[in-house]
Amino acid sequence: MACLLAGAADRAFGLPLSHSPRPELRPAGPVASGADALIEAARLGGKIGFVVADARTGAVLEARNPILRLPPASTAKAVTTLYALAKLPPDYRFQTRVLATGPVRGGRVEGDLVLAGTGDPVLDTDTLAGLAAGLKAAGVREVAGKFRYFAGALPHLKVIDPEQPDHVSYNPAVSGLNLNFNRVLFEWHRASAGWDVTMDARSNSYRPRVGMSRMRVVNRQSPIYTYDDRAGTDDWTVASAVLGNGGSRWLPVRKPALYAAEVFQTLARSHGIVLPAPVATPALPQGTVVVAHDSPALRELLADMLKYSTNMTAEVIGMTATYAAGGHPVSLSGSAAAMNDWLDETLGIRRARFVDHSGLGSGSRIAPADMVKLLVAAGPDGPLRPLMKPVWLRDAKGRPVKDHPVRIRAKTGTLNFASALTGYVTTADGRELAFATFMADEERRAKLDRASRERPEGGRSWATRARTLQLQLIERWATLYGA
Repeated sequence: MACLLAGAADRAFGLPLSHSPRPELRPAGPVASGADALIEAARLGGKIGFVVADARTGAVLEARNPILRLPPASTAKAVTTLYALAKLPPDYRFQTRVLATGPVRGGRVEGDLVLAGTGDPVLDTDTLAGLAAGLKAAGVREVAGKFRYFAGALPHLKVIDPEQPDHVSYNPAVSGLNLNFNRVLFEWHRASAGWDVTMDARSNSYRPRVGMSRMRVVNRQSPIYTYDDRAGTDDWTVASAVLGNGGSRWLPVRKPALYAAEVFQTLARSHGIVLPAPVATPALPQGTVVVAHDSPALRELLADMLKYSTNMTAEVIGMTATYAAGGHPVSLSGSAAAMNDWLDETLGIRRARFVDHSGLGSGSRIAPADMVKLLVAAGPDGPLRPLMKPVWLRDAKGRPVKDHPVRIRAKTGTLNFASALTGYVTTADGRELAFATFMADEERRAKLDRASRERPEGGRSWATRARTLQLQLIERWATLYGA
């Protein structure tokens, strides 16, 4: 019998288990061969591992390669969620402040003005506009000193995974001051002589242009994009052959703190507040808070992270959890190592290896048995399940059946030729199951060069077959192992 952690079911997942269940697997037989037929029909190649267990007792009902370590992809965010709830209070909020280092007299700050972040992963242009309006309401019109920005609450990391193409927006920078998930909108329109291009910090209400990220159209066929860090600027080029008459695309920002400060300067100007050019400050100055903004509570941030699989949110929250526990990593791998240690200390999971908190890095590995062990320990009534998004079984035409009696709460994960799904299932008669499925053709993954990793040939159809297989397995388990 698996035990929940000490304390009530809705407490953060953080204390050691009273004991660690290691139930015996059922022997392979006719039941397991049914799964083999589904796997053969999927034609995925590579390696497949899964475990399904009773979510309340931990009794393993069926398994294939249960201790084979495979890429978790974005299902790593489920681990990050429990790690964050163990190290941070559930109502934890990231605060962004505007400080004045001197008094405000006659609308003038007699000192510096400082935009200071703590890493808020969902800070957007609309929020910065609210801070600028609050600055005006506080009577500020100008600054005698400098306009500084502080992002030192977290280390500045230019990318999450250096193996990804430069231009993919799911691989942005991370810092203590972030904006718009550290993405900038590149938009283009055909003009009489070429194209008109803009780079802006688009939001629901605003579209301030930015100068720290620039785009040039170059007469070429390929590569589609190039990136260079030039004189403090994100310098992009795009191939003219692919532009057509117009369009837009989000691109990653590599200097997010400067990006946020520049956009705030523009928004302040719209309220008649003149700020000098922003300059970075390595240490947070002492000052009076003029206006501040708190992010949504941690639980809400985690739910959105699991729903939309936002990599930057996962990395910010994971590193913040490590810092809160007393660690001071300067890299994602260093913070992920602290999460690995937590898995070992809390559950005795020693073989899992995460290199980041989002699952984007290809070096992360975990066995399905260990992922299910984590889910059983958290419990079907614990803090993770309600934060996971619903996943629907599908009919013969591939359409989701939202009134299906089998209910699933899970986290998906997709990398090139790697697919994962893990979570909880409630069968039609109410039995609770925990499961993890990992599938990867690592030989095909290894053959991909960096430029082809955004849309590799055959990748989409492989991912579709993998997701179909995962849902077929779940439907099979719900039928076989109902109470």
